[in-house]
Order: sequence, then C-alpha cells, then structure tokens
Amino acid sequence: MSLELLKERFGHSGVTKEVDNKEKIHEKLSTRFTYKKDADNEEKIHEKLNAQFNDMGDFKNIKVQHQEQLDEKQRIIENFKIETSELANEVATLKKDKAVLLDNLNKSKWMEDKVHSTAKQIYEDKIKTMSYVDSTELIPLLISVSREKQGNTRLNWGNWLKISENKYLFQINESLAKRVFEDTNVLIDRAIGFINRKRTRGGDIVEAVDYVLTFTGDTAADAREDYVSTLFNPDSYDGAGTGLNAGFTVSYWVKPLEVTGDVFFAFGKRSQRDGRFEFGIKNKNKIKVGIGGASKDDNDDSHGMEVGTWYNFVVTYGGTWTFGDAQVRVYLNGTELLKTGASGGGMGTAAWVPGKQNCDEGCDDPANAASYLYFGGRSAFQDLDNPYNQGWACSLSEVAIYNVEKDEDGTFANEVYNAGWGYNHSGNSGLVGYWKFNEGSGTTIKDYGPYEKHGTLTSDAENGTGIPSWTKNESYE
Repeated sequence: MSLELLKERFGHSGVTKEVDNKEKIHEKLSTRFTYKKDADNEEKIHEKLNAQFNDMGDFKNIKVQHQEQLDEKQRIIENFKIETSELANEVATLKKDKAVLLDNLNKSKWMEDKVHSTAKQIYEDKIKTMSYVDSTELIPLLISVSREKQGNTRLNWGNWLKISENKYLFQINESLAKRVFEDTNVLIDRAIGFINRKRTRGGDIVEAVDYVLTFTGDTAADAREDYVSTLFNPDSYDGAGTGLNAGFTVSYWVKPLEVTGDVFFAFGKRSQRDGRFEFGIKNKNKIKVGIGGASKDDNDDSHGMEVGTWYNFVVTYGGTWTFGDAQVRVYLNGTELLKTGASGGGMGTAAWVPGKQNCDEGCDDPANAASYLYFGGRSAFQDLDNPYNQGWACSLSEVAIYNVEKDEDGTFANEVYNAGWGYNHSGNSGLVGYWKFNEGSGTTIKDYGPYEKHGTLTSDAENGTGIPSWTKNESYE
C-alpha cells in the first residue's frame, strides 16, 4: 500500500484534524476562562462604581442638609428683622404717646394753676367784702371743696393746710379750721374702718362689738331692777345750763327682751312733767318718746319689734318754738314712723321751753336725783331718793346724743342704720354724749363724748337684787 494511502488512511490528515480539534478546544477554554475573568473584573469594577456613586450620594445628602440649615438660619434672621421692625414701631408709638401725655400734663398744670389763681381771687374778694364770714355760705363751700380734694387720704396738720381752701378757712377762723381738720380725719378713719368691718345682720358690714349691756327691767318675775346711772343732764349737759331743748338727735341700738305690758324705757329722765327726755315703747305696737311736755306714742303703723332682735332708733327734735320748729321725727331701722295729721309731718311737734329745766347752775331749778340720764329705765321726779322706774328688760348699746337736729329727711338715720350695728359716732359735730357699752366687765361704762359723763352699773336701792350684766354679742340679728 502506498504511503499516500497509508497517510490518508492512518496518519497525516487525522493528526492534523486532532491538532485542529485541540486548538479549537483550547480556544474555547481560553475564551471561556477569559470571559469569566473579564466578568469578574467587570463585576469588581461595577462594585467600585456603585461604591463610588454611593459615596457621592452621601455627599449629596450632606450638601442638601447643609443647604436646609442655611435656609432655616436665613428664615430666623428674616423673622428677627420683622420683629425688630415692629418693636421699633412700638417704641416710636410709645415715644409719641409720652410726648402727648407730657403735653397734656403741662396743659393740665397750667389749667390747675389758672383755676387755683381764679379761686384764690374769688375767695379773697369775698373775704374782703364781708363784715362777718361765719354765717355766710363761704365756709361750707371751703369745707366741701377741701374734703373733695383730700378724698380718703389722712393728712397731718401741715399737709392739710397745703390745700388752698383749708388755708383760707384758717385765715377766716383758726379754731373752726382745726375743728374741720379733726372732723375730716375722723370721717376718713370711719370710712377706712367701715371697709375692714365684718359682715353680720342681713349682710350689712359692721364693726366688731364684743359686748352689750343687758337689763332685766322691773316687771318680770326675775327682774333685778338693774340700771345704769349717769351724771348726764339733758337740761345742762355742759354743766352751765345749756339744754337739749334747743334741738337734739339721739341714736341707739336696742334688743327687746319684752314687748308687752307696761311702758318700758331703754333710757331717759323725767325730772318734771314738762321736762321729758325718754325713749322706749308703750306696748307691742306703739313707741313711747317723751320730749319736753309731749309724749309721742301715737304712731300709725306698728313698730313691729320682736323679742331677741336688734333695732336701731334715731330720734330728732327741731328745738323749742324759740329756737326752732319743734318738730319730732322718729326713725326705726332707717324708716320714719308717722302720725296721721301731725303738724309738720312726722310725729308732730313738742314744746320744751327753757323754763322747764333742772340745771347744775344758771337756772332757777337746781339739779336733783331725777335730773340725770338712766339707762335700762328712766329717772323720775316723783321719788327723788330713788327715782328709777319703768325699767325695760332689754339689751342696749351705742347710745349717742347730739345737741343739733341732724336729720330732717332720714339721711342720717339711714347712714347709721346702713353702716351696720356698731356705727362709730366719735368725732361727729354736735356730739355731747356717747356710750358704746363695750367694756365687757366692771361697773362703769365710759362716755366718749366731750363731757365724760360716765355711767355706773347699779340697781334699785330698795328692791334691786343685782346690777346689769355684760353680754357677749355673738349675734347681731
């Protein structure tokens, strides 16, 4: 067999084919492994790129946050600018208002100086043309304007005189000016005290009064015939023959412990038939007020008083025919008691002439045991050694007596009643006797009036069994 045939059959072409096959396999393997390597490299590159882009994303986030912070700061700054502008506007407005106020104050001061100057000229002109001034309308005008300026501020004498009206009043009448100064401060003290009082009867605001004096009278089975004797003489309260027959006002609080039976007097005296000065009730419907020669016990409406209840009485008298209109008015808890057809209204008139007085001096009839005021009953002329009679079982307090008719229309009566139980009369003009009944112990009640006619707790010399008792005032009904 020829070589060619042998090659063809067994060798050369087969080897070449095998070689070719090997090369192809190698190429395939190279391609396969090269692709994987490249793929690995590509995956790594991709991871790197992702990592890089992620880092860039974080950087972007930081930048955004920084920008947001910058924007917030800018917003705050803008707000501060707005608030600063508004504050500046407010300051400017306040400055403007201040300027207006200063201008108004300057104008007000100018006006005040002008008014003061004009008022001064008016007062001085009036003073120059007056032959006497105490009986004119100038003094009341000065007092009224002065008190309005002073208001509720308590002043000492020096500061009080800085008020121009007070200075003019001092020039007119020095003693009167000092009296007005004292009275004004008393009124201010009372107003301040009124605010600080406690609330009691019917919601009224009243001063705390701890004690009252209680009497058993002379009619009940257990009566001790107890009373208080004083040296206050209604016919000569000053010891020089000056009597209350020229006009008076009486105020007192009483709590009845009996309202039926005989005549009962809370206090009074009757040294002569025409010299009455007595205050009480006739029975459960009628009052009993004696003034001079008159006995007022004919009121139209019942007084309506009940046992155990406090009542306020204010009685005024306009003076004898010589001095005044002789009018009698009686107010119970601020309401006037009336008599139909009474001359001049009210409870009518009463004649109490100077000749019917019992005086310490300065009159024909000397004072005697029946001339002085008794509390818890009255002193009577028929038994000069033992004048106590017609006692009243009652509690009594805050008896005030004035030498002027303070009330013709109920103003004073309502002032006392509305101020509450415990109204302070001290310092009021015209006050001549004032017993508060608030000692709480002992046998003396003090007279806070100018004449100091103190009272002594006692009992009837023949029949008495004890003195009046101090009662704790726990309820002002």
